[in-house]
Amino acid sequence: MTDIIVAKIGGSTLGDHDTTLADVAELARRGVRPVIVHGGGALISEWLERLDVPTKFEKGLRVTDAASLDVVVGVLCGLVNKRLVAALEGHGASAIGLSGADGGLLQASVRDPALGFVGEITAVDPTPVLRIIEAGAVPVIAPVGIEYKDGRATGQLLNINADTAAGAIAAAVGASALAFLTDVPGVKSGGRVLESLSAAEAHELTGTGVIEGGMIPKVEACLQAAAAGSRAVIVDGREEHALIGVAEGAQAGTRVGQE
Repeated sequence: MTDIIVAKIGGSTLGDHDTTLADVAELARRGVRPVIVHGGGALISEWLERLDVPTKFEKGLRVTDAASLDVVVGVLCGLVNKRLVAALEGHGASAIGLSGADGGLLQASVRDPALGFVGEITAVDPTPVLRIIEAGAVPVIAPVGIEYKDGRATGQLLNINADTAAGAIAAAVGASALAFLTDVPGVKSGGRVLESLSAAEAHELTGTGVIEGGMIPKVEACLQAAAAGSRAVIVDGREEHALIGVAEGAQAGTRVGQE
């Protein structure tokens, strides 16, 4: 299915004038098969505060205890996911929301006991996504997975980094492209946006601290998808019709993994 394009979107790029969801609907009408992976960190923080559930971060990852996990799952799989599904339907696209827990899509292990119920992906079963695509709908995926031990599900839900999930899903479905729609114009070095970034350059810039924070999992996810044959790019999702530009091969943002 080489016409699949995986787009990772976050709340920071979705505003009143955002065209991303309209782009998704337009691409679907053109016969391209979009897959959406979304985050929702800001809304999770808002609801944790509303519910007076303490939260803290370690190395950029949210420490997720049992109380926090309930909020994470509720916000990601409920509020954010269904709002996106409704918005896509409003743009005329058939959309089906699911999470990485559905159909064993994202199988994971506990990343670090100090982080609580935070998962590291160990395997991806793309079957649920491919079935939705074959049915003519847009999969909208929340980054929640299930813990697996010795090849069997334990029944424990895990919070998974959305960027990491997008890269793993893109690789698993054989996507032609993976697009990270962010609130920055791309990967910067020396004050300028890099048009392309090889794997070696990415590792060097990460090691020297040029690539840092939330950009690290995006770049790593791009490298994973690129290694599987996808064109992986990080672009400014605030730009009008950025996703259509990616689908059409326009030069924008930073292409990662291009040797």
